[in-house]
Amino acid sequence: MKDFHGVIQKLKGHLAKGKDVKVLDKEVANALEISQAKFATIKKRNSTPYESILKFCKKEELCCNELFFD
Repeated sequence: MKDFHGVIQKLKGHLAKGKDVKVLDKEVANALEISQAKFATIKKRNSTPYESILKFCKKEELCCNELFFD
């Protein structure tokens, strides 16, 4: 299972949709429907927001195994 940073990198890749663009943390926070401040706290604590990620996966019809596992 991937750690927080691995999951977020995979999520950023999905948000970039295969383009060579940099996805910012604020864009990830918006996609997960959490505030930028809360995302910064989560990132600092290296704590994965599972519920927000699972809701995002459902909304985007994305298999959560792609984000959490190699």
